[in-house]
Amino acid sequence: MEIGRLAARVVIGGLFIGHGTQKLFGWFGGPGLSGTEQMMGALEMRPTRANAIAAGLSETAGGALLVAGAATPAAASSLIGTMITAIRKVHQPHGVWAAEGGWEYNAVLIAALVALVDAGPGDLSVDALLGRREWGPGWAIGGLGLGAAASAAAIALGRRSNGAAREPQGEVAAATTDERAGDPVTAES
Repeated sequence: MEIGRLAARVVIGGLFIGHGTQKLFGWFGGPGLSGTEQMMGALEMRPTRANAIAAGLSETAGGALLVAGAATPAAASSLIGTMITAIRKVHQPHGVWAAEGGWEYNAVLIAALVALVDAGPGDLSVDALLGRREWGPGWAIGGLGLGAAASAAAIALGRRSNGAAREPQGEVAAATTDERAGDPVTAES
């Protein structure tokens, strides 16, 4: 199972790094920080710049930590938080199925992250080198709870800041609110 956990960490973490760098730098066909700010405006996540940076950093740093198997519960909780926010702000109105823009893929990622925390990142990891091969169910539930709490706080703060909101503009903002399935950051792709 060591190879299985390593493969899961590399694929899941690597894809999160890709999503984070799309948001921050425009790499891999992403919109960069200005486009991510448009997306945050359309999702009523204000202040838009702070939320754009937070989402990009959570995905980039959380993904990198996951790939390395370092601070696995913290890495997973940051990624879980972004996925719960994506479910609540983008995918939930579309139902379960990803083909219809729903939240099934986000839920699969959350489950995989919880499983990686519970089982531990494996022997081929920074955590193992530091003497922590397993984390266990308490840490897994804690990571899930911390991610959910961070998501709830970000959404609540966005609502409180909406008094001075202006109508979001731009291609990414439009893609965030239309009927297309998938991540609004990559809707142009």
